[in-house]
Amino acid sequence: MRPRFFPSLVNDRFGDAAVYVDFLMERRAIMFDLGDISGLPPREALRLSDVFVSHTHIDHFIGFDQLLRLYVGREKRIRLYGPPGFIDRVEAKLNGYTWNLTERFRVDLVFTVTEVAGSGEGRRARFGLRNSFRRQDEQDIQVRNGVLLDETSLRVRFAELEHRTPCLGFALQETEHVNVWKNRLAELGLTIGPWLNTMKAAIYDDLDDDTPIQVERTNSDTDTLPLGFLRENIVSITPGQKVAYVTDAAYNPANAASIVKLVKNADTLFIEATFARRDTEFASDRAHLTTKQAGELARAAGVKRVEPFHFSSRYTGEDETLLREVDDAFHGTSGDEAE
Repeated sequence: MRPRFFPSLVNDRFGDAAVYVDFLMERRAIMFDLGDISGLPPREALRLSDVFVSHTHIDHFIGFDQLLRLYVGREKRIRLYGPPGFIDRVEAKLNGYTWNLTERFRVDLVFTVTEVAGSGEGRRARFGLRNSFRRQDEQDIQVRNGVLLDETSLRVRFAELEHRTPCLGFALQETEHVNVWKNRLAELGLTIGPWLNTMKAAIYDDLDDDTPIQVERTNSDTDTLPLGFLRENIVSITPGQKVAYVTDAAYNPANAASIVKLVKNADTLFIEATFARRDTEFASDRAHLTTKQAGELARAAGVKRVEPFHFSSRYTGEDETLLREVDDAFHGTSGDEAE
């Protein structure tokens, strides 16, 4: 199955936290966290539609200023998501600059900022360049079932984790893959065309089998067929791709349960492995995960591939050791349970 999402670390495994997720055949991308993003090419940063920030420690949020500098003077709408207090943090960043000439801009840069707690209670506000980034349209919201972003073909869910401050983990999930069999189209005298997108949208929305779909035939005629017939005869439906992201979380029973539930069966899990296995007590004091804990959480969740990151600089030069410790725990060869 050809993947739709192409996630990658912006920095190396010791660098600031930032994962860029490009979308196949779409002029769009999303990002998890906003650490230093100076290594992200501007053309890629300009594709961002949504940015999900775990928390606002400097190594997870300094990149906001870099995005702001790139976006000012361009027509841009971008959605930001973060933990409780996030709207205030974004506003403070914006208020650090003088915006007295904004009425001269012909284009507008707008940030829609959402903050949410584990209970699902949250707030949303808007900041626009042409309004000198004054807070507007603030409202209370309720996020249900942890779904921050809900689109026809994808969802982003969150879980609140404890890092001596609320810290969010995220999971990007395609609702499902709808695969069209070209040979079956030909057998039915149907052609490839825009109508297939309409059919796929109807499937994603789980419309009734008798929903009429206008189709295009190879002889250039149009026809109408029921969705159920098309679903049964020309498509196969498989689970969608899942990319998960977890960082800056203490190892405790509540966090472990929340992480496993959030990232369950992910195709790729980006998870912090800040400290080596031997430094469990130090990791506990700093409310971070060890290599062993990260690997075992990934194994418990049944993920397919684990990408550890956020290594502490105290282990510079020990990359292979840290990766091996995660891999051993992930494959169940590390001996005992997580400390």
